[in-house]
Amino acid sequence: MEVNLLDPGLFARDAFWPVFAWLRRHAPVHRHPEADGPGFWVVSRYRDIAAVYADTESFSSRYGMRLDSDPGAVAAVSQRMLIVSDAPDHTQLKRVLQRSFGPSTMPGMEALVRKVVAEVIGEAAEAEEVDFIDVAKKIPNYVVCALMGIPREDWEWIGDITTAAFESEDEAERSGAHGEIFLYFADLLHERRTRPGDDFVSVIAAERRAADVPGGERPLTDEEIIFNCNGVLAGANETTRYSAAGGVLALAGDPGQWALLRAAGPAGAPAAAEEILRWTTPGVHALRTVMRPVQVGGVRVEPGDRVTLWNVSANRDEELFAHGDRFLVDRTPNRHIAFGHGPHLCLGARLARLELSVFVEELARRIERIELTGDPLYNASNFTWGLRRLPVRLSPARVPVTA
Repeated sequence: MEVNLLDPGLFARDAFWPVFAWLRRHAPVHRHPEADGPGFWVVSRYRDIAAVYADTESFSSRYGMRLDSDPGAVAAVSQRMLIVSDAPDHTQLKRVLQRSFGPSTMPGMEALVRKVVAEVIGEAAEAEEVDFIDVAKKIPNYVVCALMGIPREDWEWIGDITTAAFESEDEAERSGAHGEIFLYFADLLHERRTRPGDDFVSVIAAERRAADVPGGERPLTDEEIIFNCNGVLAGANETTRYSAAGGVLALAGDPGQWALLRAAGPAGAPAAAEEILRWTTPGVHALRTVMRPVQVGGVRVEPGDRVTLWNVSANRDEELFAHGDRFLVDRTPNRHIAFGHGPHLCLGARLARLELSVFVEELARRIERIELTGDPLYNASNFTWGLRRLPVRLSPARVPVTA
């Protein structure tokens, strides 16, 4: 089989699943050529991917975490932005940032999420015919903007610029969008240092992390705060939007699973949310750079080699998931790695799970039937992938389902 994971059309056509099925069977650690580069390793089996994620001594994140990264842009934020950092900086940054997403914050977050989801699904139910991408993108964007204390009039712009920064097919557009986000948060941070509140930016601006001096502490620098606000925006927006829309497509195409979900009531929402995450896996791949000679799946890799971990393949691995090519709302266990694995597990995983679970619960309660009214369209990215168009007709439930 021809394997070209650099072909954007493969992802725009939703045609990459058979390629990964073949790789898992025939070449689970595959050397992929590049027309203008040295090539890279493709790791496609769950157990090998999990092993690389866990081995942070042999595999580094600081040199970039996607195939088409601009080395100069990565160098500018390396060891200061969580996703392109290694220990000890990664450990210290995550310790500070995750306090805003810990268990103690969940009750307040759940109240916010339920309010946002009820509003958004209610509007969609009244409209009946919608492009569901326009619905799905509001939920995580409204939630994260509220948590960050971003003024309401900026929410739509924040959502649009975040998408451009992380998903544009043009490197110059991505770079420019990141620059605009950095400037926005520089101004917001200055304001919060002057007039702090209880929002995410104010909280991390007041936090302290370990300093280079043993036993010492220091505040986060402006750059650390700004770069990681950018990362939180992306993590909060992209996964939930693509997963929610992909879940609606899966449910529209399988009336049996939709009926099963509605019959289960609120108790069935968490398992369905996990299956939606596994099924859609918006974070397609992650890149690591080899730091010392090591084996991956029995294949030796050398320092400087780039190793790509394909989460979309791991989450359909027959070794872990019985009938992995079927969408099952009550699947259990479901040890997917839609959020990565190990120390670099997504900072916002808990919030994304909450958003999707509440979304599924409210959708099943308020909507009786979902029908496609046109062809779904996907983006052309091998990094963050999902639907960019999903026209549907939503038939509101005459009597909303209750627990």
